[in-house]
Parts: sequence; structure tokens; C-alpha cells
Amino acid sequence: MDNSTEIVFVLQGLNETMSTKRAYFVVTLLVYLFTISVNLTLIVTIILEKTLHEPMLLFLCNLCVNGIFGASTFYPKILVDLLADLRVISYIACLVQMFVIYSYVFCELTTLAVMAYDRYVAICKPLNYHSIITPWKVMKLLLFTWLLSLCESGIAMGLVTRLPLCGFKIAKMYCTNWAVVKLSCIDPTVNNIYGYILMLSHILQSALILISYVNIIKASVRSQEERSKFMQTCLPHLISLTNFLMAIVFDIMYARYGSHSRLQPLRNFLALEYLVVPPILNPLIYGLKLNQIRRIIFRTCSRKSDALE
Repeated sequence: MDNSTEIVFVLQGLNETMSTKRAYFVVTLLVYLFTISVNLTLIVTIILEKTLHEPMLLFLCNLCVNGIFGASTFYPKILVDLLADLRVISYIACLVQMFVIYSYVFCELTTLAVMAYDRYVAICKPLNYHSIITPWKVMKLLLFTWLLSLCESGIAMGLVTRLPLCGFKIAKMYCTNWAVVKLSCIDPTVNNIYGYILMLSHILQSALILISYVNIIKASVRSQEERSKFMQTCLPHLISLTNFLMAIVFDIMYARYGSHSRLQPLRNFLALEYLVVPPILNPLIYGLKLNQIRRIIFRTCSRKSDALE
């Protein structure tokens, strides 16, 4: 295929009857609206409440912004496909979807690594926390998470665009790098090498998080105050990290080594989990676990209910 920009891919991940698709459409729309609302609630609460302008909560705010970023690329296309008889996507739209989804994944992992560093300094070096984690450093870390993620995704997309394609069927509900690379007419060794480099870099990030938490747990057992701080701020972070990493690993392993001719519901679940669950889970577990956020949200809600009465 000489002119890649004229290619239209067929997405084969949805094979449901019309009645089932309508039910899925309603559920998906409700989940999307709920995802946006819970993330926006946390973002607005942190931004408007000056007492919440702490480094960890600003990183959490970034996590919620990233959740909306990823969800707003994935959900609208799925909603359109659930109402359509034929699920297709243009070459340009496929590249954009891949770029945003991969940016979301990389930004999520990098933000979780930055949050682990913040918790390490807060618990292991509490006396030096404010001198190490300064407002200027918080801004640089936030900028770093986005620039790194966008650059990683941009290079990956650049390597994809150089490939001539000899197929148009994608065995997923959305576009992914590996699915398009498999359609290449030439040897995609360069793309595969870059993919392994990305995997290695984020495995190193995960290793640094693990090392940080080994030291955090050692420091937390020293006093009741440190244990309380661990349960309040580190436990939600560990839940978010574990859920996201497990979803990513399972999706990658099944995409590379799993069967593509059966177990379609399982493949869809593994492909969607890291896109659907973290954007909902992150604001909920942090909003319910952190006393500062929970008190302010409940106080705001009670004021609004009193005003309506």
C-alpha cells in the first residue's frame, strides 16, 4: 500500500449483537461520564483549595488530568463503534489514538514513579522534605512527566509512519502500536528494538519504585506516626501502581503470546482494564483515603445541599 494516509483499518475487537451493543453503549457512556466527573471533582478541589497545594496532591492532580486525557481518546471512539455496523478507523485517526493512549500509559507510569520518590523523601527524610521537594522542583517533575511521555510516544509513532503496510485488519477494539507494526510489509526490527528500550526504561522505573518502598516500609515501622502516614498516602499509591502494572503486563503478554482466535471477552477485558479502571480507581481511593480531600469534598457537598434547601 503506497499511500498510507488513505488506509482505513477495520477494528475486529467488537463482535456483539445489536441488542448487546446497545446495552454496552449505555453502560460505557455512564462509566465515561462517571470517570470524567470523579476526576474533575478531585482536580477542581485540589486547585481551588489552597490548603491542598502540597506536592503529593499536585502529583495526584496530574494523575487525574492524565486519566481524563486517556479516557477522552478511548471512550468516544468506542461509543461510536457500539452504534455502528462496521468498526473502522482512518490511518491518521489511528496514529492519533495510539499517540494519546501511549502517552497516557507512559505518563501514568512516570507520575507513579515521581509520587514514589515524593513519598520516599517525605517518610525517609522528613526533616529535609521541604528543602528537597520545593515548588520549583514540583513544577520541573510535572513538566518532566509530560515531556518524557510525549517524546517516547512521538518517536514510536514516527517509527510506525515509516512502515509500508500490507493489511488493514486490527484484532483489537482500538489501535495499538504492535497491531499496526504486525501489518508491515517490511522487517519491523527497528520498531521492536525501540519497544524493548521503552519496556526496559519503564521496568527500571518500576525497580526504583520497589527500592523506594522497601526503604519506606523500613522507615514506617519505626513509629506510629510514620505507619499512619504510610497507610494514608502510600497504600493508595501502591494499589494504583499494582493495578496498573498488572493490567499492562497481562495485556502485553496476551497480545504477544495469547491466542487471537478465541477467548474474545478475555482479550477485550485485558485490553481495556488499564484504560478503564485506573482513571476511576485513582480519584476514588485517594479521595476516600486522604482525610484532607475527603473532609473538603464532604463539606462542599453539605454546603450545596444546605443552599438548595
